[in-house]
Amino acid sequence: MFRSKLFTTLFFVGLINCLMSCNYYSLPLKINTQGISGSDFYKTIQGSDWRLRDSLVIEKVMSGNIPKFYSSFTPVRSTWINKQKQLIPITYFVAKDYLSIGTNNDFARVPITPMAAQKIADSLHCFLPTPKMVDEIYEQSKIKLAPVPLYIYRDSSISMWQHHLIIEGQRKNRKGLISGIKKDVVLSNKVLLQGKNNRVAIYGWHQLNGKVIQPIYAGHVNWYVDYSHGIRLVYEKIKVNGHWMHYQDILKDSALSGILTNEEAPLLLKY
Repeated sequence: MFRSKLFTTLFFVGLINCLMSCNYYSLPLKINTQGISGSDFYKTIQGSDWRLRDSLVIEKVMSGNIPKFYSSFTPVRSTWINKQKQLIPITYFVAKDYLSIGTNNDFARVPITPMAAQKIADSLHCFLPTPKMVDEIYEQSKIKLAPVPLYIYRDSSISMWQHHLIIEGQRKNRKGLISGIKKDVVLSNKVLLQGKNNRVAIYGWHQLNGKVIQPIYAGHVNWYVDYSHGIRLVYEKIKVNGHWMHYQDILKDSALSGILTNEEAPLLLKY
């Protein structure tokens, strides 16, 4: 009996250590394979306003109505040079694609407000990236696709669905970390510099030459969402020189904030 209990204890200790050291993160959700498909979701929200779209996306994501591939995050590795000129290895874990609803065979990327994105991120132990992280994610992406701008009905569900289909036509069923297809909703002190707290910061849409179409911009009111916006989730724990740290502790520390951002005084931690 003692040996059995000892074995069980050692097993769970080993499992916990493995989970803390392995190079992956999986969302704490039970995938609902019987949920609504991506195409049916867009049929459901045709003509809906941002409030209904937000509430439905939150409901579907938190019930596990997401494609299975989306639940497994992938590592992004970088190097940070501290004040002592030491090279510090950094690893963080990101969703391979932008927030999506549906199944592996029928999913759809869903633009939402930063408020809804923050609720989802908080519930899943995640956060939204900074512009610096967006650049690093792009550099390490396996699939880099050229942005496709649309010019009419930019904030309509029809354009959101159409843009998703265009991306899928470009992707051609290739799998892996994907970038260049959306402007990221990001954490940035640009929001605070606007002098108003009801703004959203967006950044990215990398062209194939690596240059961004969208510099950091925080002029839109936070309920404005169009087809080009994307929500990239990042696991809240960052591995810094082999040790786990919470992203908020990093951003609050002026000596460490350079790990995740190039901006000075990164005050915005949440929406």
